[in-house]
Amino acid sequence: MTIIENLKAWGANTEMGIKRCANSEALYLRLVNMVPKNDGFEKLEAAIVANNLEDAFQAAHGLKGILSNLELSPLLNLIYEITELLRNKTNMDYSNLMKKIKDEKAEFDKIVLGNN
Repeated sequence: MTIIENLKAWGANTEMGIKRCANSEALYLRLVNMVPKNDGFEKLEAAIVANNLEDAFQAAHGLKGILSNLELSPLLNLIYEITELLRNKTNMDYSNLMKKIKDEKAEFDKIVLGNN
């Protein structure tokens, strides 16, 4: 299977993501390949651990923009959820949600990094 097929099977809306990249599959794949290296995930986790909800919100909001443009729905849905909780400065235990995000990112990384 190609990376596009694997992303589609994972739940990404690759057709819309490619459309947002000027209908360029090459551009889409180049941007998708940048996501595993994005430090926003580490910044989000560090801010959550430090209970710094403002920095966590900034990291999550940045990730939300990237993931939504690329239509990486399985990760986007989780990041959207945490972004809205952080936007509202919800004081809660974020560990379960962070675990889901890390697990989904690991799945995504396997798809992307396994095809390089």
